[in-house]
Amino acid sequence: MSDIAGTKPALRWVVHASVLFLVVLWVVPTLGLLISSFRTADQIATSGWWRSLFPSEQNLTLRSAAPDTQVLKNGLYVIEGNLFDEGTKATISKWGISSRAIDAFAPGETAELRKGGTITVDAAGNYRMENPDEFTGSRGSRVFVTAELPPEFTLDNYHKVLLAEDSTDSMGRAFFNTLTVTIPATIIPILVAAFAAYALAWMDFPGRALIIAAVVGLLVVPLQLALIPLLKFHLNIGIGKGYLGVWMAHTGFGLPLAIYLLRNYMAGLPRDLIENARVDGATEFQIFTKLILPLSFPALASFAIFQFLWTWNDLLVAKVFLIDASGQTTVMTNRIVELLGTRGGNWEILATAAFVSIIVPLIVFFAMQKYLVRGLLAGSVK
Repeated sequence: MSDIAGTKPALRWVVHASVLFLVVLWVVPTLGLLISSFRTADQIATSGWWRSLFPSEQNLTLRSAAPDTQVLKNGLYVIEGNLFDEGTKATISKWGISSRAIDAFAPGETAELRKGGTITVDAAGNYRMENPDEFTGSRGSRVFVTAELPPEFTLDNYHKVLLAEDSTDSMGRAFFNTLTVTIPATIIPILVAAFAAYALAWMDFPGRALIIAAVVGLLVVPLQLALIPLLKFHLNIGIGKGYLGVWMAHTGFGLPLAIYLLRNYMAGLPRDLIENARVDGATEFQIFTKLILPLSFPALASFAIFQFLWTWNDLLVAKVFLIDASGQTTVMTNRIVELLGTRGGNWEILATAAFVSIIVPLIVFFAMQKYLVRGLLAGSVK
C-alpha cells in the first residue's frame, strides 16, 4: 500500500544499493587484474594497482659499465656512466654496494669498492668510479639503489603469455584448444535440448510427465558422481580421452538444465500459434524450425551464456576426459594452474594469463546479456 505513484519505497533503495554493491564487488577486482597485466614485476611487488598512475619507490640491483670501458685520466683509471637504461627517469634516494646495506649511502656520497677504488653515485643515477690501479674482471660492479620510478605500462606480459616459445608461458595454444572444447560443447547440447524441449512441451506421447520429472531430478545430481563411470564407458566404446569425449561429457552434464529452460519457455508460447500452424498443414518439424526456434531465441541465448561460461572455466571435466596430441590437458584453466605452481612469484604473468582467460566470457556475456533475464524467467508467470 505504501508504493504510491511518484514515491519509491525503502525496499527499492535497498535493492538498488545491493545491485550497486555487487557491481562494484565484481568490477573492482577485474579492473585491478586488467591494470596489473600491463605492469612490470617490480611495480606489482612495490605498489598496488590503484597506485599505478603514480611514481613508486623500488629497490633495484644495477651494474656499472664493464672494466673494458675504463679510461686513464690524470693518473687514475675512470669509469663513468648512468646506472639506468637510456630514457629512464628515476630519482635515487639511497644506494649501497652490498646487499646487506643497500641504503648505506646518500646520493653524492662516495663508497670504497672491495676490490679497490671508489664510486660516487648522484640522485640521477650518474656514477664515477676511480682507481689508481686498473679495474679488472669481466663485469661491472653491482650497485643497489632505492629509487623513485615513474609509472610504466608494457605489452611484454601479453607477448610472453601468448607468443613465447616457452611452453610454460605460452597460452596461445591453450587459448585455441579451449575454444575447440567450448564451442562444440555449447552448440551440441543446445541442438539436442531444443528438439527434446519441443517434444516435451507440445507433443503428446506416453511417459512425457515421467521424462519431465526425470529431467528435473537430474538437475540436482552432482556431476562428480558420474565422472568415473562415464570415463569407463568412453574407454569401453573406444572414444577414449579426447575432444569427442569431453564434448559428450559437457553435453550430458548440460542437457538437464538446457531441456528444463527451453521446455519452460516453449510451453509458455501461445497455443493458438501452434494449432493454427497445424491446421495450415505444417509438419512438426516445420513448426519447430520456422516458429518455435525463432521465438525461443531468448531462452537459447540464456542457456548458451551459462554453458559457454561453464565449459570455458571448467578444469575438472577437462582433466578427466581430455588429453590432446601433446599428451597433456592443454586448456587455459589447466595452464593457469601450472603457472601458479611454477611461477608463484611472477604476478605479472599470472595477472595477464587470468585476464586473457576471462576476456572471452566477458565478451560473450555482454553481447547476449539482454536475453538472459527473459530466458531465465521463461515459464515462471502466466
